[in-house]
Order: sequence, then C-alpha cells, then structure tokens
Amino acid sequence: MHTREEQMQAFGRLLDVLDQLREKCPWDRKQTNESLRPNTIEETYELCDALARGDSHDTMKELGDVLMHTCFYAMIAREQGLYDIADVLNAETDKLLFRHPHVYHPSQVGAAKPKPLPYVPESTDGSQDSESASTADFSKAETSEQVLQNWEQIKLKEKDGNKTVLSGVPVALPSLIKAYRIQDKARNVGFDWQKKEDVWQKVREELDELEAELKREDKEASTNELGDFLFSVINAARLYKLNPDNALERTNAKFIRRFNYIEEHSIKAGRPLTEMTLEEMDKLWNEAKALEKENNR
Repeated sequence: MHTREEQMQAFGRLLDVLDQLREKCPWDRKQTNESLRPNTIEETYELCDALARGDSHDTMKELGDVLMHTCFYAMIAREQGLYDIADVLNAETDKLLFRHPHVYHPSQVGAAKPKPLPYVPESTDGSQDSESASTADFSKAETSEQVLQNWEQIKLKEKDGNKTVLSGVPVALPSLIKAYRIQDKARNVGFDWQKKEDVWQKVREELDELEAELKREDKEASTNELGDFLFSVINAARLYKLNPDNALERTNAKFIRRFNYIEEHSIKAGRPLTEMTLEEMDKLWNEAKALEKENNR
C-alpha cells in the first residue's frame, strides 16, 4: 500500500491532468455541470455494479471515475469563483468531525490536523464551553445504533444541515432505495416497530388491501395499494437487517442467468423462443436452477 505522501501526490497528479485537459482537450473544455450529470449517474451505477459483483479491480477503476467527476465539478465551480476542491474536502471533513462528537470535540472542526478524544478543553471559568455543551448529549455512543440515532439530531443542528429529518433523503433516489432510507431515518428518531415480528401483520394487511382493489379492477386504487404493499415489504427487510435493493438485484441477476440458459438452448435447437411452449421453457428453467444448486455445493 502507498504512504500518505504518495496518496497526496497521486491526488495532485489527477488534479494537474484535469487542469491540463480542461485547457487543451476540446471535449473537456466544453463540459458543464448539466452535460456531466448523466455521465456521473452512469459512473455511479457502474461502481455499484462492481461492488455488487465483489470485483475489487473493477471497483478500483470505477472509484477513479467517480472521483474524477467529483474533481471535475469542483474545477468548474473554481472557474466560476464559487469554490474549489479544497473547499469540498474541508467541508466534508468538518461535517465528519461535527457528526462524530463521540470521537472528536466540537472545537476540532476546522482544525488542520484534528485530534480525537480525549480532548476536552474547558472555558476560563472551568465550565464546559458552549460548543461542547451543544453536543454533550451526543458525546457518548458505544454502538453503531447509537451513532445513527445521534446523527439525525446532529444534522438538524448543522448550519447548512437538514431542516427536517426526512429532508435529508435525496428526491432523485430510486424509489426502492428511497423507501428504505425514509424508513431508516424515521427509525433513528424512534419512529419504528417495537417488535420486528409485528411488521408481518402490516404486510398481510397491505396485501389483502391490494388484492381487494385488484378484484375491483380499480387501477388508481390498486397502484396506491401496490405502493403500500411494497413499502411494507421493504420495511420488513429493514427490520430483519436485509438490504432490499441488494436482494432484488440478486434476483434480477438470477433471472437473467436462468432465462439466458433457456434462450441458449432454443438457439442450439434452432427454435425461436416464441415457438417454445411454456412447459418446455419451464423444464429448461428448472434445469438451470438445478445446475446452479449443483455448482454452489
């Protein structure tokens, strides 16, 4: 692994190349926040895909692409006289310091080389200073659950922080991930099931209401109830510490593998899928399923 000095040199090398490309490359020169945004979304999904596959080499490459985009946006902002990459990094560091009062004293916000606790300065009269008092309730967090609960309250105290608990959930998040984050944030302030087992009654209730609306063939009401049912299933997954997005992606990948197996056999047989019966496709599906189980033993 590289030393901290080598890491800083590598970061500076990236910034130097980006500056040069911005000046000399026609494509880089014409980029704006608006033109880069779709690429940033794509790069982020590619990173998530590499992470889901557990491919460390691809993850390293995709992290580089996402980092490059971060630096590019900061470079554009610097040109506009708004901020630069140092402001981005310092703001993020200060946010981490402020949100971890169980590790850093509030006075360390803005420090060039933050020092973790024990570092508890007192005012001249021997009493606790105002900064320390503002986060005193959060200075003890011995579990990750306590940290998460504290975070939501600390965010509301930040100058540029969230005004409400749920305002921290990005509007543009995919719906499944957004539902999970909404529920997780509500949990951090105590709005949650007391017993995780109780969620199943809600899931069954929502499924019954969905089935009732489907029988009535009311599309609008059915859509609403489908949303409620999916929200309750995501809630159940969260309570059992399962990530519904990861779970669904695994099922997507599994379906693709098994369907590809069917299609490959149809090609070998010289028959298009549209000419195969459902029974034939089911048989091949079960073959693919059995092969997966055999390979996983």
